[in-house]
Amino acid sequence: MDSAELLDTLEQELQTELSRLGSSKSLYADTEGEMDADPILRAAADSAATAIETFEGWEGEVFADAAEYLREQYADLVDELGEHEAGDPPAVVEALGDAEGEIERLGATVGWSLVVERKSTQSSGYFTGQAQPGTASTFRSFGDDYEAIREAALDAIDDACDSDEEYEQAEDGATAVIEAAYDEYFETLESLGMNPKPVC
Repeated sequence: MDSAELLDTLEQELQTELSRLGSSKSLYADTEGEMDADPILRAAADSAATAIETFEGWEGEVFADAAEYLREQYADLVDELGEHEAGDPPAVVEALGDAEGEIERLGATVGWSLVVERKSTQSSGYFTGQAQPGTASTFRSFGDDYEAIREAALDAIDDACDSDEEYEQAEDGATAVIEAAYDEYFETLESLGMNPKPVC
C-alpha cells in the first residue's frame, strides 16, 4: 500500500459519508438550522480555531504548517465577522485531537482535510448564491489550503510507513475522523427534524 491507495480507499469506502458532508444539509447541521452568513462564518471560525489548538499541540512540520494555514484562515474569518470567541470544537476536530502517534495523526489529518474541504466548497457556493463574491472567494481559497495540507500529510505517511499495517493505522485515523463528522451531521439533522440521508 501507499498513500495514493490509502486516499482512494477512503474516498471509495466513505463516498456516501463524504458526499453528504459536502452537501447543503451539512451547512444546515453546522449552523443548527440557521442558514445565514454569520452562523456559517462562526461555524467555520469555531472549526479553524479549535483545529489550530490541536495542530499546535503536535510535533512535526506537517502539523506546524497546518496550524499556520489555519491561523491565516481564522484571521480572514474574523475580518468577516468583526469579532469571534471560539465555541466548542465540532466532532471532526474532536476526533482529530483523539489521534495518537505520528502515523495515526497524519491519517487523521487527511480525513479532517477531506471533510473540511467539502464544507468549505459548500460555504463558497452559499456565498456565491448570496451575491457575496468576496466571501465566496475566501472560502474557495481555503480549499487550496486543505489540499496542500492533505498532500503534505500523505507524503509524510509514505515517509513514516514501512508496512501495510502502518498504512492501515493511518487509514484508521482518517476513517475515525470522517465517521465522527458524519455521525454528528446525522444526529444533528435528526434532532432538527430532517432526514439526513437524501443529498441536497
